[in-house]
Amino acid sequence: MDLVTAEFWVAFNAVILVIMFIDLKYLQKDSHAMGLRKASLWYLFCASLALAFNFGVYKYMGREKAMQFLTGYIVETSLSVDNLFVFLLVFKYFEVPAKFQPRVLHWGILGALVMRFAVILSGSALLNAFHWVFYVFGVLIIVTAVRIMMEGEKELAPERNPAIKLFRKFMPVSVRRMDDDHFFVRENGILHATPLFITLLIIESSDLVFAVDSIPAIFAITTNTFIVYTSNVFAILGLRALYFLLSGIIPMFVFLKHGISIILLYVGVKMLLMDFYHIPTHVSLFVVVGVLGAAIAASLLFGHGKMKVGSRP
Repeated sequence: MDLVTAEFWVAFNAVILVIMFIDLKYLQKDSHAMGLRKASLWYLFCASLALAFNFGVYKYMGREKAMQFLTGYIVETSLSVDNLFVFLLVFKYFEVPAKFQPRVLHWGILGALVMRFAVILSGSALLNAFHWVFYVFGVLIIVTAVRIMMEGEKELAPERNPAIKLFRKFMPVSVRRMDDDHFFVRENGILHATPLFITLLIIESSDLVFAVDSIPAIFAITTNTFIVYTSNVFAILGLRALYFLLSGIIPMFVFLKHGISIILLYVGVKMLLMDFYHIPTHVSLFVVVGVLGAAIAASLLFGHGKMKVGSRP
């Protein structure tokens, strides 16, 4: 069963919004850093939801769609880990206190869900209308893979961020220190954005770029819009907890970007060959898990370098 009714789309998004509301209203009612135990439990909850949903896909859509969901979920989760480096850089640069980081990431993830929905629908519409777009996506994925492999240390330059430049034209930015978790404050009767909101804006804009780079990869695994969207949502849902789980050891994963590059190269080639040779989904799942596991193992065993993280000049 490839078609999913509108009611199912609505029900799925309603459940995700309820989870996000509970997280913001009750779990993050007061600003405080997310501890290791809480982050572990929340990520375990999100991962369990993804696996339960995958079982539902298996029951109602069949084994092949379940394999596609699981492969897409693992691919998007592994690619999202690379985005954690950006989060770390942004928080270091703006000197965001640990107790305010969960709030920024919560709203950042909510915005990411909206942007992913728009990007996925646009990509799906393009693929349905123009078959040759598959080849364009394949080339873009391979270019992204090479860029990730070749790039050096990530650098943060907020003053050159187009979103920040545009925002400053319409809204003044406060220079006050981050002594609370407000995104906006009034100074002399004028509404100002706080540095915390600028932090959020940079995270959102970086995720948009990341989405445009990463989402075409999952279209090499499946063109079912519902599977593409739900696997992305579940990957993003646990991203904040994953950040707090890994933030202390993220610099240790020195070979992770090499693994991500290999995964992207694989899915890019798979997309270019899809009209000539069909690679089974279980083979893709094996490749993705194997490469990711090898990259993590190599980092833990042989990676002794640390990523230098920029600080505010």
